[in-house]
Amino acid sequence: MPGGDPTLAYLLELDGEEIVYDGGYVARFRAKRVKPTPEKPHGISYSLTFHGPDGRRLMGYDNAHSVPHRGGRFVRGQMAFDHWHRDETDEGRAYRFKDAGKLIGDFFDEIERILEEADDGQAD
Repeated sequence: MPGGDPTLAYLLELDGEEIVYDGGYVARFRAKRVKPTPEKPHGISYSLTFHGPDGRRLMGYDNAHSVPHRGGRFVRGQMAFDHWHRDETDEGRAYRFKDAGKLIGDFFDEIERILEEADDGQAD
């Protein structure tokens, strides 16, 4: 892909995949090519989610909708829909999409954080 994102094809190949972790945790991947728009300038619609053993979504990265503007009234709002949910109660935080490889790496880093926190909680 000259000048493009070489990791985009990998993300698109993950569409529909699930990774099951010990303890019943599940990572789910959805990724489809779409026409580039101001909201999705990279031309992809994606949802990467991590679920607990009971099926609840614990964390996710997606660009399905806009998220509330954070910051002062003089901070310019974000056009892109790229965002992430740090936990099940988070309504979304802006995510700066650089490329598909960074998105995938950030997603797996957050999975590691959640699993470490779960292990720490069980050690008590």
